[in-house]
Amino acid sequence: MSMFDRIKNVLVTNLQIDEKEITPEAELVNDLGINSLELADLVLYCEEEFDIEIDDSSIRNFVTVGDVAKYLEGLAK
Repeated sequence: MSMFDRIKNVLVTNLQIDEKEITPEAELVNDLGINSLELADLVLYCEEEFDIEIDDSSIRNFVTVGDVAKYLEGLAK
């Protein structure tokens, strides 16, 4: 399963985002309607799912689903 698919699963399962709306280009706030509290939840879910710690300063760079996937792929290496 690709990193994108794993993040998509987190969004659908934990934040009840419509699967059809989630693309790598989808903006977390503008397209998916994620607010700041849900973004914090997404970070926590990803930290648990991937057994990593996401630096707070990196969260500002999470504009699209693809941005999150690219960041997590970089940590996985």
